[in-house]
Amino acid sequence: MPRVALWLGISALIVVLDQATKYAMVQLLSPGDRIALLPFFSLVLTYNPGAAFSFLASASGWQRYFFVVLALAVSALLVWMIVKNQQDRFLCLALALVLGGAIGNVIDRVAIGAVVDFVLLHWRHYHWPAFNVADSSITVGAALLIWDGFVRSRGSSEPGAT
Repeated sequence: MPRVALWLGISALIVVLDQATKYAMVQLLSPGDRIALLPFFSLVLTYNPGAAFSFLASASGWQRYFFVVLALAVSALLVWMIVKNQQDRFLCLALALVLGGAIGNVIDRVAIGAVVDFVLLHWRHYHWPAFNVADSSITVGAALLIWDGFVRSRGSSEPGAT
């Protein structure tokens, strides 16, 4: 069980970092404020009641409960996958990153009804939607899962692979 504790510890660290940065931004900024740090990077404070890219943000409120239930179900699945595959470091790291991000965002949804976003990447008039540490963790974890899938499928298709 010590390996499971390591992976869940990484998830917990992501949750702490996510919540700490969100708390700091809520203390520093008011909604709509913008602090330009680099020509392509600013801090802003936004509240997203929807999912990625504000999907369903304008729905009537039911989406909050839907995303909470979905995130909790996915989190349970991720924990099960970590327990089942605890010796597979790469896979478990990816799963732990996704799990930490999912829990970080679900805390916001339960506590305030929306996810706090504050990182804004932009170039001239083009803006990427604001995001946070949890979103970044989910994205990196998902990319690692995709990479892991490609590596596994490539290894199993080589002659003599079992």
